[in-house]
Amino acid sequence: MSIKKLIGKVHLWLGFASGLLVLFLGITGCILSFQREIEDATQEYRFVEHQPGKALLPPSELRAIADSQLPGKKTHSVSYQKGKAALVVYYDFEPEYYYTVYLNPYTGDVLKVKNMADDFFRIIIEGHYYLWLPPNIGQPILASATLVFVVLLITGIILWWPKNKSAAKQRFAIKWSVKWRRKNYDLHNVLGFYMSWVVIFIAITGLVWGFQWVSKSVYWATSGGKPINEYYETLSDTTKAVPLATTPAIDLLWDKVRKENPAFTGSLEVHIPENKKTSIEIASNPDTDTYWKIDYRYFDQHTLQELPVTHMYGKLADASVADKIRRMNYDIHVGAIGGIIGKIIAFFASLLAASMPVTGTLIWWGRRKKAVRKVAKPEPQQQARHLQRPRAVKA
Repeated sequence: MSIKKLIGKVHLWLGFASGLLVLFLGITGCILSFQREIEDATQEYRFVEHQPGKALLPPSELRAIADSQLPGKKTHSVSYQKGKAALVVYYDFEPEYYYTVYLNPYTGDVLKVKNMADDFFRIIIEGHYYLWLPPNIGQPILASATLVFVVLLITGIILWWPKNKSAAKQRFAIKWSVKWRRKNYDLHNVLGFYMSWVVIFIAITGLVWGFQWVSKSVYWATSGGKPINEYYETLSDTTKAVPLATTPAIDLLWDKVRKENPAFTGSLEVHIPENKKTSIEIASNPDTDTYWKIDYRYFDQHTLQELPVTHMYGKLADASVADKIRRMNYDIHVGAIGGIIGKIIAFFASLLAASMPVTGTLIWWGRRKKAVRKVAKPEPQQQARHLQRPRAVKA
């Protein structure tokens, strides 16, 4: 067996092993490509008319209003964005829950209390990441399928590679005027070739979440051999836990960050400290279409002093090239890094990736039936000898 035939066998059986999961990941990836655009178009409660000159309610007041809607739930954050409703987020792991309360940031009117467990896109995300299984089970399954898919992309390129210039002319375009089997073959090979140069980035960014060794390897390669600085929790100094003022610390810090950049038009998210030890995190995102540019700042909840960090989730200006690439992981995965054009490309790449198991199976099935017919049909010479053989004469 030649090397190329061996690669073809590997490609075939790995395709069988991961085909259904690749189909599933491709379809759910298509749905998630335009999540934000679909939500903005269908959920009116997400928007509030911007009122220049009118004061916004501080985080503590919005939190108090939202708490009345969800008594006993743990507040995670309060966020603001120009022209959008303020969000107060609640979630915990034991018992597990995730709610979002939408409020008018000027009046405090409650616009929507949403159980994210019932949200369509949240359900799709849970499937795309965990296959609706416990994370410690579902994530390794999908990560392994993604790793197999990367091998399929590599073996597919090898099988596609033309032997000479004459063959190359047939590998870049689909022949539409041929029978459906040849058309299907071209759809698998030609579209698979073009798709692979985009999907490889989607697959690798998925593997960064799926396997720690991939995450560390990508960071090591992009940093020139430096190890990744893992995220760690920033703590407040509890020895200085004395009353600062009648105004809550989250309000003071929210006002401080806003005054530092009065022309800021992005989103501002204030994280509520869970206890007296945790710090107050404020995340400022100047580009709400992506996530990698966020400035993460941490403050001692007792002294209001800013706390420096060495991990990648600090200020963007302090991030290294490798840190920025790692921050871009989600935006690359969904195509948001390239704006609406990038999302469109990611959508069609995911759609084509989903089609690969289907067209590949049809190719295998067509060859299988052809092989069966070839074995069943006698050779022309055998037919001739059969016709020339004298019939038995009855006594």
